[in-house]
Amino acid sequence: MTYNNTPKLAVFPGTFDPPTLGHFDIIKRAHNLFDEVLVAVANNPSKHTLISLEDRIEMMKAATFGMERVKVEGFSGLLVDFLKDHGARVLVRGVRTVADYDYEIQLTGMYRTMMPELEIVMFPTSGNLSFISSTLVREVIIHQGDTSSFVPPAVASIINRKYLHKS
Repeated sequence: MTYNNTPKLAVFPGTFDPPTLGHFDIIKRAHNLFDEVLVAVANNPSKHTLISLEDRIEMMKAATFGMERVKVEGFSGLLVDFLKDHGARVLVRGVRTVADYDYEIQLTGMYRTMMPELEIVMFPTSGNLSFISSTLVREVIIHQGDTSSFVPPAVASIINRKYLHKS
């Protein structure tokens, strides 16, 4: 078996509303396996995001600052089109729960039908982070709570500055 065609670029897509410690854990682990990780921040009209696309991109760039082989880019439209536009053949996904896994298996079937050459790498979330979800962190933001235990420090700083309206 030969490995000389090992993909150098992996894409980690998501809404990242907001980026959490779990997302950052997946990025760091993918960063250890691939020459470049492209974090693709989705503008998905079917998801009603709390945080603007521009701020989610800013948060992800701030959280990955100093990781030279990690790039961050926003996108809209079909993920497979984004992958093809960037010549990417590897998709990175994080899985927290059995429900996540079931959903990811459905997505895998759809993506591979649309792009047969695509490989999908699923990372189970590190155990100490498995309870963190963007949905729950949004609830903390909505209720003006402290997000610092759930998001990277750079993300918490932006949330505090732009989204917490303490009187």
